[in-house]
Amino acid sequence: MVAGQPHFFENLVKQQSPEYLWIGCSDSRVPANEIVDLAPGELFVHRNVANVVVHTDLNCLSVLQYAVDVLHVKHIIVTGHYGCGGVRTVLDGDKLGLIDNWLRHVGDVYQKHREIVDAAGKAAAPDRLCELNVIEQALHIAETTIVQDAWARGRPVSIHGWLYSLRDGLLRDTGFWVDSLGALAVSYKRAVDLVRAAGSGVERRASVNA
Repeated sequence: MVAGQPHFFENLVKQQSPEYLWIGCSDSRVPANEIVDLAPGELFVHRNVANVVVHTDLNCLSVLQYAVDVLHVKHIIVTGHYGCGGVRTVLDGDKLGLIDNWLRHVGDVYQKHREIVDAAGKAAAPDRLCELNVIEQALHIAETTIVQDAWARGRPVSIHGWLYSLRDGLLRDTGFWVDSLGALAVSYKRAVDLVRAAGSGVERRASVNA
């Protein structure tokens, strides 16, 4: 880094002012900064298996609260990825141990939208569940007191639901994009309807300017 940018670390130590919070999967093939081409200091990141947001997970909520109230991020991006091992485990009914308790949250998404997932057929079902899981987790973000209090104060905070594809390196928009409580129900329904209508995956290119 120093060979290419002599002042890289000198500048890095002076700043942490990201506009974006990325909530993604722990999968080693899905590195947040590299995917969105942002330098260190420009993206605040929280990762866990299957990019799950649980209202009792103080780790995730602490990251969210710090990002919104202290760093004043403008965009919260929940990013899943096609080929997610956690999603596949849920669909296959495999038992892996302690992590099965965590993946129960993805199982809840499957039960909620089982008709859509099963109707997609065996080959496409994992992709549909990946998409629906992102939408549900983005909804959970919007339902937190942290985000709703920020909206009540007039803070400009937008929530996005994206999917990353290991097959082509592209980000796709699930259709979930919301920046106010009043728009939440419409955004959620739009995103779920897009998944229901999808034949071979969500094809909208992702953008925080959606």
